[in-house]
Amino acid sequence: MTIAPERVEETVAQRPPMTGRARFVLILGGLSAFGPLSIDMYLPALPQMAGELHAADATVQLTLSAFIIGLALGQLILGPLSDAIGRRKPLVAGLALYMVGSILCAVAPTAELLIAARGVQAFGAAAGIVIARATVRDFYSGTAMTKFFSLLMLVNGLAPILAPIIGGQILNWTSWRGVFVCLTVFGAILLAVVFFLLPEPLPEERRTPARFGSVMRKYASLLRDRPFLGYALASGLMFGSLFAYISGSSFALQGVYGLSPQAYSLVFGLNGIGIVLVGQLNGRIVGRFPERTLLTVGLVIAGVAGFGVLAATVLDLGLIGLLIPLFILVSSIGMVAPNASSLALAEQARSAGSASALLGVLQFVVGGLATPLVGLGGPGTAVPMGIVMAAFGVLALLAFGTLTRPSAALIAQAA
Repeated sequence: MTIAPERVEETVAQRPPMTGRARFVLILGGLSAFGPLSIDMYLPALPQMAGELHAADATVQLTLSAFIIGLALGQLILGPLSDAIGRRKPLVAGLALYMVGSILCAVAPTAELLIAARGVQAFGAAAGIVIARATVRDFYSGTAMTKFFSLLMLVNGLAPILAPIIGGQILNWTSWRGVFVCLTVFGAILLAVVFFLLPEPLPEERRTPARFGSVMRKYASLLRDRPFLGYALASGLMFGSLFAYISGSSFALQGVYGLSPQAYSLVFGLNGIGIVLVGQLNGRIVGRFPERTLLTVGLVIAGVAGFGVLAATVLDLGLIGLLIPLFILVSSIGMVAPNASSLALAEQARSAGSASALLGVLQFVVGGLATPLVGLGGPGTAVPMGIVMAAFGVLALLAFGTLTRPSAALIAQAA
């Protein structure tokens, strides 16, 4: 039995049956969760890996850099390829490659080979991330697409919360290699589900050639498309703020504010639940309010909350003074991400794979830029985290406001 969600336009009434829709959400949510699961599940094992492989901590940390680079390259290549030959073939191949990379990680005898294996694993994972987002655009548009992206926040919000917890539990009964064995099993399950249950979402008449020159011209065209770039940068910069929180909150909340690891896990989990709840709220109200209005509200709230985080760290307003704006800022991702993604992909029906690739790459590139900035002040202060989160939140609002605003010529023409 296969799932065949109907292609819909603006109305919610044309949605597929709820049973098929729920399964569709789980499949695409699982595919888009590759990133956080593959990054966060093995983080608790980094010290163990360094010791067993007789490698410096900095060398082992390159496994994370290799994964992020592999995700970016994989999306840039596999996104346009899926526009040309359909979604299923690159997705199945990517999932198979992910399994191969995960197995290589599990048996890697040296840190250098582990770094290379992580690059292979990431390239395969990129297929799930970029094609999941493009598939949503294949089946949906308008408000229905935004609602579906909001549904995906259920999975995307929980994945980074559960991944470190799952990884820690795995380490209780096996070594770090067992984490990669579990990721191999996860990839195998998704490969089977996609092969048997996910239909080809892109018909042949909507496919476009994937010649190198045409792909480069398409990317150049997207980067010149001010509305697309504005929505993509707004989303990417907000994810940069989120990456700053992920990379800096452990040191800030435990090292500066004295939280225990258990209390920190609770705070981290509550903030993740905030993303999920706001994402579901967004899905319920998007039919009553335009996506652009909701995106504006989400970005303004994030910007104000960012200044709240900064004020709490600079003025030493205490733990509660920090946790409240931190929760608001992180939760706002649940409103920003689905609306920004939907608006960015709205006019890209024939190149959803390429557009999805640029969306994903911007998120990881900006996130990669934000992560090292958090540590510039050393371990004894939370101020750099506050500065980066506030700055990226404001930049997201500025990118949205300046790049997606209609030009004077268009306003005059409409009048």
